[in-house]
Amino acid sequence: MRGQGSAWLKEGTGLLLIGTLLFLFLFAEFTKIQGAIPKSLLNVNTIFLSIILEALPFVLLGVFVSALIQTFVAEETVQKYIPKNPLIAIVPAAILSAIFPVCECAIIPVVRRLIKKGMPLHIGVIFIVGAPILNPIVFAATYYAFQTTPSIAYARMGLAFVLAIVIGGLTYAFFRNRDHLKWTTNELLDRPVESIGQETNKLKSTFFHASDEFFDMGKYLIMGAMIASLFQTFFDRNVLISMGTSDTASPLIMMGFGFVLSLCSEADAFVASSFAHTFSTGSLLAFLVYGPMLDLKNTIMMFAYFRAKFVIGFMVIVTVSVYAVILIYQYWFL
Repeated sequence: MRGQGSAWLKEGTGLLLIGTLLFLFLFAEFTKIQGAIPKSLLNVNTIFLSIILEALPFVLLGVFVSALIQTFVAEETVQKYIPKNPLIAIVPAAILSAIFPVCECAIIPVVRRLIKKGMPLHIGVIFIVGAPILNPIVFAATYYAFQTTPSIAYARMGLAFVLAIVIGGLTYAFFRNRDHLKWTTNELLDRPVESIGQETNKLKSTFFHASDEFFDMGKYLIMGAMIASLFQTFFDRNVLISMGTSDTASPLIMMGFGFVLSLCSEADAFVASSFAHTFSTGSLLAFLVYGPMLDLKNTIMMFAYFRAKFVIGFMVIVTVSVYAVILIYQYWFL
């Protein structure tokens, strides 16, 4: 009961905060409140809500498509189209990852189920790093967020596809197909762990899954938008500009932001676009590619589902690969 009360308190506090910010955004100038609030806080409020309102339609679209796939697409349907040869399967797996338009945290349980049913580990990794980016919803959100520079949307898709192949190949080279999953007692004894609700109406299951995923990813979106708005308002612009113009340092800085902010891939482009006048194109792409592949929330989930040795190796492979590819892209194309 105490846990439920704490959860309700957190949810209620979040809703109260959103309601207060929305009220200030819409009605502050018509009330006496505006004069009593520092301009810096009003600026935070404006930036925060603009990010949320721009991202919300794409987040809703993403969770409903994710829910439909979760309910109606069987894992075996994907598995049977993957070639048996581990190296030949890498490119088709990168292409197939586009049929899972889900965020980076939602794809991990799906991949775990696929690996348990026989999918090679390195193919599962391709789905983990590729699926959150390589889909029409993320492309549309990125294109909309960067309407003045649509090349960023195309570059994001191309770099994500190349990196999915590179990361999958490196995972196969270092880990082969050894078992790195964590197994529960029920799984080891071949006892079913998901028997409740199997007969639930599929339409209801779709809405239940969509609502759960929306509220789960929504809190990360709110957190990321708030941090981004505070960052833009209070951080020293001169320091930021000096970091943002460095071709070698700025991608690493934005990769760190992508990891900490933990935004869903349907919404991160709107946060990235708010940094467009400060950071270089290469660093923005580093943020847009690295964040969906590896962030704080999906790292926690991976430690729960996979052995620590593999997760640490995965983090190193993704970080080095993204940074190297971004540097190469900057050298040849920017």
